[in-house]
Amino acid sequence: MQGRSLVKLNDSNPTSHGLAPQVLPTRYLAQPRGQETAREQLAQVIGCPDPSRLYLLSSTSQAYAWLMALLCDPGDAVLAPKPGYPLIKSIAQFSGVNVETYHLRFDGSWTMDVAQIERMLADDAHGDSKIKALIVINPNNPTGQYVKPEERERIVELCRRYDIAIIADEVFFDYALEPFEGNRRFAGERQVLTFALDGFSKRLAAPHAKVGWIEVSGPSQDVEEAQRRLDVIADDFLPMSEFIAERMPDMLAELNTQHDLVQQRISRNLDSLHAMLEADDLGVVNVLRAEGGWNVLLRMPSFIDENDFVTYLINQYGYTGQPGYFFDMESNGYLAISLLPEPEQFDENVRVVLEAVRHFVDEI
Repeated sequence: MQGRSLVKLNDSNPTSHGLAPQVLPTRYLAQPRGQETAREQLAQVIGCPDPSRLYLLSSTSQAYAWLMALLCDPGDAVLAPKPGYPLIKSIAQFSGVNVETYHLRFDGSWTMDVAQIERMLADDAHGDSKIKALIVINPNNPTGQYVKPEERERIVELCRRYDIAIIADEVFFDYALEPFEGNRRFAGERQVLTFALDGFSKRLAAPHAKVGWIEVSGPSQDVEEAQRRLDVIADDFLPMSEFIAERMPDMLAELNTQHDLVQQRISRNLDSLHAMLEADDLGVVNVLRAEGGWNVLLRMPSFIDENDFVTYLINQYGYTGQPGYFFDMESNGYLAISLLPEPEQFDENVRVVLEAVRHFVDEI
């Protein structure tokens, strides 16, 4: 039978039988990793040497869910950074997976507590080995720190030693603010099984485009086994729309323009923020150094209750914001703000925050 096409008696794909709608006239080919042409186009633009290592899907949120299903049984755990965005914990709960947190420490800049990660992995190895993956956000949201070269070297070695995978969320990677030297992506890491997440939500500044991807890398045998299993998960969901796949060339062509537009905006607004904080005669609000991303953390006097502060913003100005505890900051007095608003609106946002802080200080 080699080389001979077989007629499928059970072929229930309507597009195989002349029943495709006029708006989508082509035959649908179920491709678990995403449409081959779209993956090839994407691989060329992002520098992925092997398009077969890419999985196209609707979002990095979906990627997290797939990878937790791939790597974990119910009751297993992943390690995730704290402070960090609460999305990971929410997705893990839906997946029956536990989240254990390792700390990011701030001392003029943010660093990973790699010693804590090592202790957690060592303790886990003496038990039932429930930890299956280490999640790194590169750069993190909202702290904005990239994984430093020496941190990367140590965590790769730890993951190899304890046989756990790395899930690297790198959606903000291209948006540098005040970085240190030596930052690089985990995408393409060869020493340990690695799943690098990215997408158009940030690269194209288009969350409504609904295109994300997973790039798988690592030792060839580990990658082969992981992809064999991930193909089953991807085949169950087949999430990539043909409409979106057909628009991929147009979207890829906009990447550089969109990046430059966003980078100019966030750089301008960060400069303006520094200037406004420096000019504020009260001088009790500062911004924690953010190396990359779209968001920054403001630090205000810790006697100001974060809930009271946000409530005051709502009642007095019709503004709201995300307090630090939303991201598991361990002390009071933080507020996350976006660097994306148009310049006039951003400056007004900062002015309102400073005015509200002054109100609480004057009440002492």
